Amino acid sequence: MENSNKTFFNGFFLLSLADTPYLKHLCLLTFLIMYILTLSVNSLLIIVVRNNFQLHTPMYFFLSNLSIIDIGISSSVVPKLITITITQDKSISYYGCALQMFFHSALVVTESILLAVMAYDRYTAICKPLHYNTLMNMGFCISMAAVCWAVGCISAGIHVPYTFQLPFCRSRHVNHFFCEIPVILRLSCQDTWLHEVSMYISACTLGLSAFILTLLSYAYIISTILNIRSTEGRHKAFSTCASHLTVVSLYYGPLMFMYFRPHSRNSPSIEKTVAVIYTVVTPMLNPLIYSIRNKDIKVSIQGTLNKH
Repeated sequence: MENSNKTFFNGFFLLSLADTPYLKHLCLLTFLIMYILTLSVNSLLIIVVRNNFQLHTPMYFFLSNLSIIDIGISSSVVPKLITITITQDKSISYYGCALQMFFHSALVVTESILLAVMAYDRYTAICKPLHYNTLMNMGFCISMAAVCWAVGCISAGIHVPYTFQLPFCRSRHVNHFFCEIPVILRLSCQDTWLHEVSMYISACTLGLSAFILTLLSYAYIISTILNIRSTEGRHKAFSTCASHLTVVSLYYGPLMFMYFRPHSRNSPSIEKTVAVIYTVVTPMLNPLIYSIRNKDIKVSIQGTLNKH
C-alpha cells in the first residue's frame, strides 16, 4: 500500500496563513488589496516608461523589466492563496505545484541578477559618465536583460524537475502557503542532503555573486560621489542611487534569511512571514519607492493620468 501511495502521489495541501475565521477574512482583504496595488502600480510604471520617449534609457528599461518580474512573482503566489482562503480548498495538483515552483524560482533568480545589472548601470552612469552611452547602448541592455531571464529559467529548469523526481511518502500537507523548494524537500522520504547542497551552491553562485557585485558597484559609486565637490551634485547622485539601494535591501534581506539560515533553526511561522515580505510586500513597494524618489517618473505619471 505504501508503494502504491508513492506511485500515485499527485498532489499537496497548502496550509493557509490563518486558522480563525476573523484572521482569514483579514488576510484575504489585505492580500487582495496588496495584489491589486502590485498589479496597478507596476503596470502603470511599465506604461509610463513605454509611452514617454524621454524615459527610453537603460535605467528605465531595466526598471520596466523589474516591474514585469514583480508582477510575475506576486501572481505566481497570491491568486492561489486568495483562492484557498475563499474556497477552503487547500489542494494543489502535482503539476500545479511544479509550475508554481518553477515560475517563482525562475523570477527570484532573474530579479537577483537584474538588480546587479541595474547597479552596474548606475556605476557606469556615475563613475564613467563620458563612456555611458557607448557602454550602455540598447543592444547591450537587451542582451543583459535576456541573460537575466535565461539564467533564471535555466536555474529553475534544473532544480524544479530534480525536486519532483524525489519520492514523497510523508505527509502531503505543506506547512507553507505556496510551493517552495526548501519546504517541499522536507516531505521527501529520501535523503535530500545532496539536493540541498546543490541548491545552496546555486544560491551562492548566482544570488550571492549578484549581491557582491551590487555591493562592489555601490562601493565605487559612493567613493566617486564623495569626491564630487558640489553639494547639489552629491545630493543628486545619492538620490538616484537611494531608491535602488532600498529595493536591494528589501529584496536580499528576506531571501538571505530564508535560504542561508541553518536548517535546524527553521520555523514555519517565521518562514511564512519572511516569504510574505518578498512575494507580496516587496513587489508592491518597488515601483512606489522608485516613483516617490524620481521626478521624471512622477511628472510622467501625472501627465499620463491627466490625459485620461
